[in-house]
Formats: sequence, C-alpha cells, structure tokens
Amino acid sequence: MKKIIKTSLAPAAIGPYSQAVEKNGLLFISGQISLNPETGEIVGNTTSEQTKQVLVNIGAILNAAGYSASNVVKTTCYLKDLATFGEMNEVYAGFFGNDPPARAAVEVSRLPKDVLIEIEAVAMK
Repeated sequence: MKKIIKTSLAPAAIGPYSQAVEKNGLLFISGQISLNPETGEIVGNTTSEQTKQVLVNIGAILNAAGYSASNVVKTTCYLKDLATFGEMNEVYAGFFGNDPPARAAVEVSRLPKDVLIEIEAVAMK
C-alpha cells in the first residue's frame, strides 16, 4: 500500500499530485520549485537562489517521511537554461555532500510559474 507524504514545511501541490509517495521503502518526491511554503511566493531571481529553496523544500519532505539527503538515490534537475548548470551544481553539491545521488540534468523550455529550476527526487531506506 502506498503512503502519501504531506508537510506544511514544503509548498502544497499546485496540481493534482502529492508532494511525495512512499511504497516498499522507496520515496518518490514530486518536482519541487522555489516556492516559499508559507507565502506561496517564488524565492530568488537566480538559479543559485532558486536551487537553494528547492533543496530546502526537498529536505522538508524527506524529513516529514523519515528520510534524509543521504537516502536520496536519484534526482532529475530541470533547468530553464543549461548555461546556469554551474550555479545549480554548486548549491546542489553543498546539499548532498561527498556521496551524491545519481542525477540527470536537462534544459527545458518552460517550468511551472516560470521558475528557473525544478528538481524531483527518489530516496530509498
């Protein structure tokens, strides 16, 4: 049976999806953007600033489900402009440390609310 994960410390879903779903020791975190969970406003004007908020949101969901960043095994990063990959990478490296998860990073033409980055994650206990 799947378990729906929901926390007020991360932005509420802006569509018909769950913040995260857990099943059989796997946690699937929906794509997170740089929304402040309290205000619903976009945080940051740069990829670096937005990445930081995205990872704060992912951290809150991981925490609510009883996981940590070290449990993340795969992420997918969607960037509006791949030229900002270095900005994202610097913040990302600080969040995941020495043993980062597998990752894909792709450039997309548009993201929800016209943000610069969205990241989804899969974690495993």
